[in-house]
Amino acid sequence: MIPYSVLDLSPIVEGSNAAVSLQNSLKLAQHTEQLGFERFWVAEHHSMPGIASAATSIVVGHIASGTQKIRVGAGGVMLPNHSPLVIAEQYGTLDSLYPNRIDLGVGRAPGSDGITTKALRRDFANQDRFPEDLAELQAYLSDYDPLQKHVRAIPGEGTNVPIWILGSSLYGAHLAAELGLPYVFASHFAPDALGQAAKVYRHKFKPSNVLDKPYFMFAVNVFAADSQAEADYLMSSHQRGFANLILGKPGLLPQPVENIEQHVDGLTLARVNSALSCTASGTLDKVRAQLAGLIDQYQPDEIMINGPIFDQEARLKSFSLAAEAIQAIR
Repeated sequence: MIPYSVLDLSPIVEGSNAAVSLQNSLKLAQHTEQLGFERFWVAEHHSMPGIASAATSIVVGHIASGTQKIRVGAGGVMLPNHSPLVIAEQYGTLDSLYPNRIDLGVGRAPGSDGITTKALRRDFANQDRFPEDLAELQAYLSDYDPLQKHVRAIPGEGTNVPIWILGSSLYGAHLAAELGLPYVFASHFAPDALGQAAKVYRHKFKPSNVLDKPYFMFAVNVFAADSQAEADYLMSSHQRGFANLILGKPGLLPQPVENIEQHVDGLTLARVNSALSCTASGTLDKVRAQLAGLIDQYQPDEIMINGPIFDQEARLKSFSLAAEAIQAIR
């Protein structure tokens, strides 16, 4: 059976706040841990009213402290926003507190708009230093070498926290393959290059001291319920929220609606549905069939499930059904 994991942005829903969202994320982690999910990742986004996971390392610690065995990590840290030394210290500290349970997914996108990016990076001069920053991060987390290291990450040094490359284009596929690192594709919101990225990563992969063969994971949205109508209803929150983002009006996760076509204009809805096309939605049997089709088509080593659902109980149930669906795939 293919391993399955969780991607959570700790969504802040209309009428609620970040404190409730972070507690809901912990409850979801505890729930999915019991269901057999492999890992639980949170993502770095900034200046987004509907996302509570901006301080990603703190949220990772919050989740890890309330769970026992599920791996917890970043999906991901947007590395150009940070000093590699600081990230090494943060995730080295997390690994020291929760040994062998911490993952570090990294990406090169800002996770924000241009103005926020400038506020985050201060002296950012539009140069792409992602490969150099990544090499520096790897060095800080590796074993101490007195001939090479002058600056040391304490904690961090020698932890060798697993690093994953995240991407929504071919850039990350090429880099992950060149470095022999595991690769995750963000198909839950940018599915167009999924197949090509998987092919490039596998074809170009070079074995490393981390992996001797490729390890590929992609993200899929899942909205599972007792009926198709209910699943459509649950998904409408994400559609409305994504539409607001496309229109330059990011906000809290909206309440679900019965007829999405009456709340989002046709052109925008078409763009939303295209971006969210890597989605399994419906009853248990339909979600199983859709996930089986995606797994058969892209042959991942693992899949990551994203489920931004307005109602917490419905969200927990959707992940329960998703786990049941995956377990039924042979």
